[in-house]
Amino acid sequence: MKKKIFKLSAAVMVVFTSVVSSFAQTNLGSDCGCPTPVSSRPTVLLSTLAASGGAADGELTASNTILDCAHTYILDKKIYVPSGKTLTINPGTVIKGRARATADSATCLTVERGGKIFASGTSTCQIVFTAEADNLDGTYAISNKGKWGGVLIAGKATNNLTLAANGPFQAGVGDGKLCVADGLGTFEGFASTNSKDQFGVNLTAGETFDDNDNSGILKYVSIRYAGAVLQVGGEINGLTLGSVGRGTTIEHIEVVSCADDGMELFGGTVNIKYFSSMFGADDMFDWDDGYSGKAQFIFGVKSSTNDTITTSADADNGFEMDADDQKSNLTPRSHPVIYNVTMIGNGKQALTSDNSGIAAIEAKELTEGEIYNSVFANFRYGLNLIKSLGTRTGTSEAYHNWANTGGNGSNSLKIKCNSFVGMTKDIAIDKNAAGTLLSSDTAQFYTTDKNTHLNSIPGFTYVWAMNGNTNSVSTQFDAIPNPALSTTGCPVAPVDGFFSVAPYRGAFESSGQNWLSDWAYAQLLSVTAGLQPCPTDINGDGVTNNVDFLQLLGRFNQSCQ
Repeated sequence: MKKKIFKLSAAVMVVFTSVVSSFAQTNLGSDCGCPTPVSSRPTVLLSTLAASGGAADGELTASNTILDCAHTYILDKKIYVPSGKTLTINPGTVIKGRARATADSATCLTVERGGKIFASGTSTCQIVFTAEADNLDGTYAISNKGKWGGVLIAGKATNNLTLAANGPFQAGVGDGKLCVADGLGTFEGFASTNSKDQFGVNLTAGETFDDNDNSGILKYVSIRYAGAVLQVGGEINGLTLGSVGRGTTIEHIEVVSCADDGMELFGGTVNIKYFSSMFGADDMFDWDDGYSGKAQFIFGVKSSTNDTITTSADADNGFEMDADDQKSNLTPRSHPVIYNVTMIGNGKQALTSDNSGIAAIEAKELTEGEIYNSVFANFRYGLNLIKSLGTRTGTSEAYHNWANTGGNGSNSLKIKCNSFVGMTKDIAIDKNAAGTLLSSDTAQFYTTDKNTHLNSIPGFTYVWAMNGNTNSVSTQFDAIPNPALSTTGCPVAPVDGFFSVAPYRGAFESSGQNWLSDWAYAQLLSVTAGLQPCPTDINGDGVTNNVDFLQLLGRFNQSCQ
């Protein structure tokens, strides 16, 4: 039985602004001995720890720079962790990105190829990257997107970039114009001449990919209000991973109110576990350039339809999936394997011009991959498959990989055992414009692959409303089916040291404590996470006393059982 203080989701949200200040994260880090409130911590400009001017501008100078929670750090320029050096961020530490007047000067933190970051928070002492104006009391509006850049990590794992297919890097042009040499790319929006902003390896110069490359650890990290737009088609995502290897640990990450994608991966083999993307203006989880890692337990929710500030000029998908943006048949193609996802859209219907379908799963540019045992709700389309070739050479597209009709192998794109709820269409071809949905397509989608169309799910409510300026919710939602949706006859996550046993569809179990409850942004907004046992330290001051009890009674007016 769900233990609920509100009938609410695993991540979001009832917020009453009159009590937000009582349920804030101003005490962030108290569980691990950090000074509270956060506002009492003296500030340190990260630029004072880095080189100033010249080719090394912004690079941290110490062999191991340590950020401790006794201070609040201001990301006041582009800061880099250079090759051979390490950045260690202790639990409970807050790093605030400074807003800049021009797009190209947006502040961000980049871990260069060969550099390492060790940001290992805990479930009760997370590490927070946020906007400088955020006072961490839950009142900073979720509509404040793109106030600083984001976090970027560059590695040396496989990508499929080649100069012959991609053409040279084009300044001022996004959409995948990344290549500077075979195997070597530049993060979108950055100057190709700056090696600090490059990922992968230079195959032409004799370097080789390392799929086990280790860029460090990101664990229990929250990235808020990021996503600066550097140029059209060239934005910084909340978390950008370029050719990051599977030796890197990325888990328990949330990205909140990002102006671009929550997470985007350009090649690489890194595995992702426990990731959430909330209130972003663009895609929740995006891959390109031959990404081939694993992922499990992903949650995403769009801003509600009444949050008019979040109108995006770009795609608005759950997953956006590419093998390469250049329609050049590059190999290896993207082929991640993903289990247990829950993504909730906002019912947006208007199509945009960048090949988007406003889909839960937007499959294009010859992508491969596998998505199993997941729940998607309230997008225009469930699965949108690109079929028309456009300017691509060859005879196939993402649709053919899925339908196994002239594609790259036996159903190299697999979308199986997923539940689609409240969609205009569960499956579409070319946004049902140039492409035609065949009877064989629907037979494969529903019968062979065991995907289901549902108008509703017991215990699951996906239509909600939130004011993006006040952070108050007028209509709640619940993202956890109860009872659990069956996976009988469906693929199960392999026992391989990464995947966990999860015999249900979606990101969350229907009973017990879910993986967001102790640390996610939902707590900053003064909400319960839906399935956690009854909390005792209601106001988060580190002790349980009569104040917690009185707040519990006054706010919820019901028992927790």
